[in-house]
Amino acid sequence: MTTRRKTLVIGAAALTGPFLIGSARAQGKKEIKLGQTMPYSGPASAYGTIGKLHQAYFKKINDEGGINGTKVNLISLDDGYSPPKTVEQVRKLVEQDEVDALFQTLGTPSNTAIHKYVNAKKVPHLFVATGATKWNDPKNFPWTFGFNLSYQTEGEIYAKYILKNRPNAKIAILYQNDDYGKDVLAGVDNVLKGDKAKMIVAKATYEVTDPTVDSQILTLKASGADTMINICTPKFSAQAIRRVYDSGWRPPLHIVNNVGASVGSVLTPAGLDKSEGVITVQYYKDESDPTWVNDPAMLQWRGFMGRFYKDGAVTDASNVYAYITAELMVQVLKQCNGNYSRDNIRKQAESLKDWKSGLLLPGIVVNTSPTDHAPIDQGQLSKWDGKKWVLFGDVLGGGAG
Repeated sequence: MTTRRKTLVIGAAALTGPFLIGSARAQGKKEIKLGQTMPYSGPASAYGTIGKLHQAYFKKINDEGGINGTKVNLISLDDGYSPPKTVEQVRKLVEQDEVDALFQTLGTPSNTAIHKYVNAKKVPHLFVATGATKWNDPKNFPWTFGFNLSYQTEGEIYAKYILKNRPNAKIAILYQNDDYGKDVLAGVDNVLKGDKAKMIVAKATYEVTDPTVDSQILTLKASGADTMINICTPKFSAQAIRRVYDSGWRPPLHIVNNVGASVGSVLTPAGLDKSEGVITVQYYKDESDPTWVNDPAMLQWRGFMGRFYKDGAVTDASNVYAYITAELMVQVLKQCNGNYSRDNIRKQAESLKDWKSGLLLPGIVVNTSPTDHAPIDQGQLSKWDGKKWVLFGDVLGGGAG
C-alpha cells in the first residue's frame, strides 16, 4: 500500500472501529489521540511488532475502561524506515489527525527528520524508539524524550568491559552508516581514546539498503582482529553473526548491540549455536531466561501475549520492550489527571519519579525531569550460552572513566 489513502493504519481505532470514537463523543469525553510511525515495511520491518503490540496494549486498556474513563486512539502509520516517508506521515498525524502526542516513533534517521518540526509545533515527542544521545536535549528540544538506553552509554559499557577483560584486544567494528551506528561508535571512542584508540584495527560500515554485510565481515576478518563489535539492526545483525561463524572466524569476544540481540529476530535466524558466546547489554528481562520463568511480571506479559497479541512471538525481545514502553505511556497519561493538553502531557512526561516496570531488570528505574529527558541510563551485560541469555556482573552506567 503506497498511496496516502491506503496508508497502513494498525490502531486501536482500527481494532475497535468507529464505535470507539462515537462512544467517546456520546459520553462527552475527550478521546486521547496518540500517533506513531513504525517500519511495517522496509529494511527494519522486524521492528514492526513493536507497533502491533502497542495497538494490542491500548485495546486492552480501552477494554478495561480507558485512562480514567477516557479511551485511547493510537494511530500507527507505516514509514518503511524511510525519513522522507516519516516526515509525510508525521505531518499527517500532527496537522490532519491533530494527535495529542507522538509515541515511540521508531528509528534514529526517522526521528532526526522530524525532530525540529515536532518541537516547532510543540507536540510531545515521547519515548522515541531509538537510543541516540540527542533525544536528551531539553534545552534545545523540550518536546522530545528518549527511552532506550543511550547508544553512547551502551558503547561506553562495551569499551570499558573490553579494557578490563581484554586490554590487548584487536577490535573490529561493523556499524550502520547513520546517526544510530555512529552514536554507539562514539561511545566506544569516548573510552578508547589516546593510545587506547590503537586497539581498534578495523572499521566497516553498511547502508540499510545493502542486501548483505558479507563482504564487510570478510574485510574485518582479514584485519586479524580478535574482538568484534556488531552495531547493527536485526536483519544485518543476524547476517553478521552467521557470516562471522560461517567464514571460520572465531573471535574470542563478539559483542552485539542491544537492538540487534533479540532471540527471535536475530539469534534464531543467525543460528542459536552460531550465536553462542556473543555478549550484549540488557536493561529489561529476557523471556528465554529461566530466571524469570515464574516471575509475576513475566507471567502477566505472557498472559497478555496469549490473549491480546497471539500473532506476536514470545521469543522476540521487541515484544517485551514494547510492553514496557506502553506501560510507561499509560503512566504518563494517568498522571495527567484528566488534562490531556499537549503542555500537560509534556509536563507529566518529565515528572516521572522512580517508576518501575516489572519487566525492567532489578535495580533499573525510570526518572525524568525538566533537565533530563533520558528515562533509561543503566544496563547489565549478558552472554548467550547457546540456549539463553545469562546476565553477569553489576548494573552499569556509561562514562569515559
